[in-house]
Amino acid sequence: MGCVSCKTGGGCGTLPAGCKNNGACGINGCNKLNVFDWLAGIELPSSIKPFGIIEIRFKNTRKEFFRNSENLELVIGDVVAVETTSGHDIGVVSLTGELVKVQMEIKGVSPESKEIRKIYRKAKTNDIERWTFARSQENDTMVKARKIATDLKLQMKIGDVEFQGDGNKAIFYYTAEDRVDFRELIKILADTFKVRIEMKQIGARQEAGRIGGIGDCGRELCCSTWLTDFRSVSTSAARYQQLSLNPMKLAGQCGKLKCCLNYELDSYLDAIKDFPNTDKWLKTKKGDAVHQKTDIFKRMMWYAYKDNRENFIPLTVDRVKEVMACNEKGIYPEDLTDLSREIPLEKKHDYENVVGQDSLTRFDRNKKHKHHPRKNRKNKNS
Repeated sequence: MGCVSCKTGGGCGTLPAGCKNNGACGINGCNKLNVFDWLAGIELPSSIKPFGIIEIRFKNTRKEFFRNSENLELVIGDVVAVETTSGHDIGVVSLTGELVKVQMEIKGVSPESKEIRKIYRKAKTNDIERWTFARSQENDTMVKARKIATDLKLQMKIGDVEFQGDGNKAIFYYTAEDRVDFRELIKILADTFKVRIEMKQIGARQEAGRIGGIGDCGRELCCSTWLTDFRSVSTSAARYQQLSLNPMKLAGQCGKLKCCLNYELDSYLDAIKDFPNTDKWLKTKKGDAVHQKTDIFKRMMWYAYKDNRENFIPLTVDRVKEVMACNEKGIYPEDLTDLSREIPLEKKHDYENVVGQDSLTRFDRNKKHKHHPRKNRKNKNS
């Protein structure tokens, strides 16, 4: 379903049409940092008042908390007008109820904070029309702003523009390697677009999250759908997982190492705790063997003699430990191939075409006419 607040069409500001769940459906919206309200169907005790803070989603991944001081009956998907430093902004309700407390704890926001602004009202028709018109100008504004920044020879990239709901302010999101003096740029942008200008620097990962896209896995980007904690990713994560250090495969759409390299890293680190040091050579009477590769979950290690690097010899982890223990005592086995013979080989099941489904001409065969003996008997009798 498309979304007005993230320039992907229309639908984020409306209630779900299919399940009739009154705004608590998990499939409604632009699918950017959505939170499923699993407490939506549970009523609070009569002695407890509903939590007075609402989570509001703006364009792309920007979310903020606002106080429902007017006690408005709001559900997920309602378009509301909220307070800002200058004028008002238009956003969409993304979460209500007790789960907002959990979101505030995750983001480190105190419910008693004075920085939490209030919700004015549900958006009127004029508010939505003005908001939609302001959003329609964002793409052209971004293109013009990029050209102005290029003319000023500023080493920065403007990745997104977000207009305030009333059209009086615009936020320019940019990425830059070094510090940028954009004072002259702000003056030109203010004179050109006749709005208040705010420049906000973001990282490459945050930029990818705002723009969105499809990853190599075929799913939407994690930074765009659910990931909010951008931890540093190093090449050691790829080394521990025995991945080839190919920048084209390890880099995401942001140009940085993929965040998913950290997802299974802890499992690999736990698995290789008792693995022997791969820097040590295995010494035999035939020669010294060097480590070549490792299969962590099969607990297999491959070694090769220095004078014959192309011939890999598979050994179990326990065998490698035994050889290293013998080497420390000054004992050298005859050959590593004798130790690898005891490794049970996996049985490979050959594919058998039992019913002939691989034949390309199986439907072209002429159907044989079946004999009907009963009919023949009737004809003979007649």
